[in-house]
Amino acid sequence: MKKLVLAYSGGLDTSYCAKYLSEDQGYEVHAVTVNTGGFEKEEIEEIRNKALELGATNYKCIDALESFYEKVVKYLVFGNVLRNNTYPLSVSAERIVQAVEIANYAKSVGADAIAHGSTGAGNDQVRFDMIFQIMAPDIRIITPIRDMRLSREEEISYLKAHGVDASWEKSKYSVNKGLWGTSVGGAETLTSEKPLPPEAYPSQLTASGTREVNLTFTKGELAAIDGKEDSPVNNIIQLEKIASAFAIGRDIHVGDTIIGIKGRVGFEAAASLIIIKAHHLLEKHTLSKWQQFQKEQLANFYGMLLHEGNYLDEVMRNIEAFLQDTQRNVSGTVSVSLHPYRFELNGINSKHDLMNASFGQYGEMNKAWTAEDAKGFIKILSNQGKIATHVNQNS
Repeated sequence: MKKLVLAYSGGLDTSYCAKYLSEDQGYEVHAVTVNTGGFEKEEIEEIRNKALELGATNYKCIDALESFYEKVVKYLVFGNVLRNNTYPLSVSAERIVQAVEIANYAKSVGADAIAHGSTGAGNDQVRFDMIFQIMAPDIRIITPIRDMRLSREEEISYLKAHGVDASWEKSKYSVNKGLWGTSVGGAETLTSEKPLPPEAYPSQLTASGTREVNLTFTKGELAAIDGKEDSPVNNIIQLEKIASAFAIGRDIHVGDTIIGIKGRVGFEAAASLIIIKAHHLLEKHTLSKWQQFQKEQLANFYGMLLHEGNYLDEVMRNIEAFLQDTQRNVSGTVSVSLHPYRFELNGINSKHDLMNASFGQYGEMNKAWTAEDAKGFIKILSNQGKIATHVNQNS
């Protein structure tokens, strides 16, 4: 029997793949789930049992939380990355790390093939296939749902015909949860005009009033919440618990898919949005204007390449090195006020704050130059405009 590693989530598509590839195609199926923050222990156990019942030879759950943070999330924070100024790349960033982990696992067990349940209409097929082709070019990629253009009804009929007794009723909303946010899709997101209703989001409003939280960053990484130090991953999880009770971080992202069509998806990302905005405020105080300008250009490029599956291109390591270097002085505490459905950035405290009153106070007074210095500076600064106006005044 040929050995096949299946990226298995426990959903309909990958369950079909597990049954079809083991029973009809005769593969020794090794089902693998990569946890980037979306699964509880009980869910993992349910997925394990389902995979084995469907014919998988064995099942493995790879814990990639720390790997996800170290390889991707911290650079999204350093770059304040929001695709189309809206979406923190929650799910698209996860898919990259999941693909890398599966490719490494497939090589470690000597797999002949890798399979996943992507259709031919989305971004994930590109992300998975690109990573697999680059990292494991000798391993065959199999995608039954895409290749046979199967409908949901055909998959269900096949499973029932093969004695799989399970409820495959489609949920009204498709929810993908991870460390860096949760995506939400439904009938409304297939349109251009309808919003998602409040009940579509996994976290409901349970908190009232206002709560202030203090986020402490050390060289760009979230090191403490309200003075309590912990790892960045645990701090992200803790902040999500606090802020999601206020139903913060809901929005709908509209963007261009890798395959050229427009896509629309809802998301809930309380922690990631607060962290990015708080981090960005701290950078405004601690970085020069040219650092901020170059970071914005490169970070936008980094987010686009990551979203489109180009994570393994060497330029990504170059940009990561730049982003890491910019964080040397991005340390301090940001005060944030949480309210139902929104948050406010109150201010920062940092020893690297460039709003140093010893030089001057904006709009008030200066201590480092004279009036004549200012006049001379402004005169020279205006030379370019004067010359252009003089040369072109009669044209």
